[in-house]
This record gives sequence, C-alpha cells and structure tokens, in this order.
Amino acid sequence: MGAPANDEPENGIVTDEGSTARGLWVRRGGSGERLIVLLHGMGANGAVWSHLVPILHARWRGRFVIPDLRGHGRSVQQGPYGIGTHAADLAALIAEETAGSVVLVGHSLGGAVAALAASGLYGIAPRAVAAIGVKLRWSEDEIDRAREMARRPARSFQRREEAVERYLKISGLSGLADPGSDAALAGVTGEPGDWRVAMDPRAYAAVGPSVPAILKACAAPLRLAAGANDPMVALADMRAIDPGAVAFPGLGHNVHWEAPEVVREFLREPYPSRIG
Repeated sequence: MGAPANDEPENGIVTDEGSTARGLWVRRGGSGERLIVLLHGMGANGAVWSHLVPILHARWRGRFVIPDLRGHGRSVQQGPYGIGTHAADLAALIAEETAGSVVLVGHSLGGAVAALAASGLYGIAPRAVAAIGVKLRWSEDEIDRAREMARRPARSFQRREEAVERYLKISGLSGLADPGSDAALAGVTGEPGDWRVAMDPRAYAAVGPSVPAILKACAAPLRLAAGANDPMVALADMRAIDPGAVAFPGLGHNVHWEAPEVVREFLREPYPSRIG
C-alpha cells in the first residue's frame, strides 16, 4: 500500500518514509532545525497532505513530518484510540525528531490532537498550532453513530476499486481525488477478494470528548480556520475560541487538498518567521 521508503511519488518529490518507536508510519522531508508536523483527519492518512508537500519543499525553511495516526494507513492498528493516545503518540514523535522550533498543523481530528498535545500535559511546547476544519459541535446522535461504527468489524470488498470508493467517501476526498492516484490507493490495503479501507474501525472511538474544551486547553498560540462551504464547521463557533478565525471562500472541508496555497498563506499570517 502506497510508495515504499525512499521511492519517488507521483508529484516527483522524494521523501523518506518509515515507522517510529510507537508504531506510527511517517513521511519526512526538508532539512533544518525547524519542524512542521501535519496531522490528518478521521478516516484519512498522511497522503491527504500530498498537495501541500511540493509547497513545503519549495518554501518551508525547515523539515516536515507527516504521520499516519494510530489506526490509520500504515500505522499500528492497536488501541486505545482516544485523542489523548494520539496526543501522546505525537509528543513521542516530536521527541524522536529532536527538533528546535515546532509548528503543529492539524485537519479535523488532527487539529484536536495537535491542540491537546500542545496543552502542556505531554512534555512538548510547540511554538504554534493551526487547526483547520475541526468539527466543534457534536450531537448525541452523531456521537452514538461514531461509537456504533467503532463496534463494527472492518468491511471487506471483492475489488480494490470498491474499497477505494469507500475510503474516498469516509476521508472526504470523494469527487476531489482521482481514484487511481497514489493518495487514493494509500487509503486501502489487502489483496484480491479481501480489500479493506486502511483504518481500524475502532478508531472512531476517539469521538466523544468536548472538542471546544480540548482547543481551549491549547497552551500554544492557536489559529482556527475552515472552508466557508464546510458543512461541519461554523465561523461563529470557531471565533468563540479564536477571535481571528477565518473561513476560506468557496472551499469545503478538505482545504489543504482543494487549495494548498491558501493553507500556506494562512500559516504565513500568524507565523511569518516560521512559514517561508
């Protein structure tokens, strides 16, 4: 599944890939003391940042690390899968990287993980956190549905194309990513007759804790943003936490995929000395 370590992906940029001590599969690139860590959302994996990678290679004056969260992609498929576990994984990853200045950028679930990791409870002190497309309001019905999905066994598909279609749907990339692209194929695993989405369904158990409370616990400077057409995020809700939160016109939930240059400019505004 996906490109092997040190292979050349379809964007022509070589990155290093491998597993960490806690079993996270990560992609690395760039050079220098500064480090930016990109965290994907629920049901996705690090490949969803592939449109931003060329921009980082060209303009980020430092290194970047893109992990698959626990239970996703090629990372360890072993719980528990609470946001606290993801935050601990992230803190361990940063410690392994022995970085200087660290910026955390998270999409959806990844934004909540980044904020919690920066709360001061995990032994790391990022310089800044940017969270994009984080769903702040969860109804009891939505939480119950997520918990029900966490109890279901992984679904098997006869054809890889069927598994890819399912992955693109749950990751929010349906209609955006080419089903034959490396980013789409990175979302499935298995063999003919037994293809599955590369995600442990139990990872849905991360849903439940108050997301606003997690974001408010962030001890680092926190910036929030979302696509103006993102059905899961309202600007007013974001501004109750970050008065400077922004909504990107014409964009949906996966802003980093739809318009990576917009994300780059967003990161430049509060952190101009860190994002080139």
